[in-house]
Amino acid sequence: MGVDIPTPDEIKRIVHAATGRVRPFLVTVIFTGLRSSELCGLRWSDVDLKNGELHVRQRADRYNEIGKPKSESGERVIPVGPLVVNTLKEWRLACPKGELGLVFPNTLGHADIVSRYVWPTMVAAGVVDDKGEAKYTGLHALRHFYASWLINRKADGGLELPLKRIGSDTHRSS
Repeated sequence: MGVDIPTPDEIKRIVHAATGRVRPFLVTVIFTGLRSSELCGLRWSDVDLKNGELHVRQRADRYNEIGKPKSESGERVIPVGPLVVNTLKEWRLACPKGELGLVFPNTLGHADIVSRYVWPTMVAAGVVDDKGEAKYTGLHALRHFYASWLINRKADGGLELPLKRIGSDTHRSS
């Protein structure tokens, strides 16, 4: 980790530096591995905070059009831990309400989310390249962190889950 995938230390710094509406978005992407389009299409009705689960049932494309996930296996249930649950509980109280009931209502395009929210947070966290710019160019690095975090040894800061369990837990149809 560290070249194309953030290290656990970089993730801690990113989460610590994230504020306002950026924090729940980044905490959710980091610890669920959801695609940007899935985050933008996530509805509160698909968030089960009591059972610690997110149900992926739709996505918002780059034009903010709501539709089905990318593939049949895209509909799934993602288990989430206490950090995500508590962050989303707080965010639900502050989240702008809309007729679509989206968790992350957005009038920005996907590229704008990265350039206006993600990159400045990385810079504030000191997660930068040798030019002082955000070290990771998009959300994919955060998705890759999630996958690595699930399988890495506990001694290395991961959850040490077997691949078979990861597949069934994170890609179960809902």
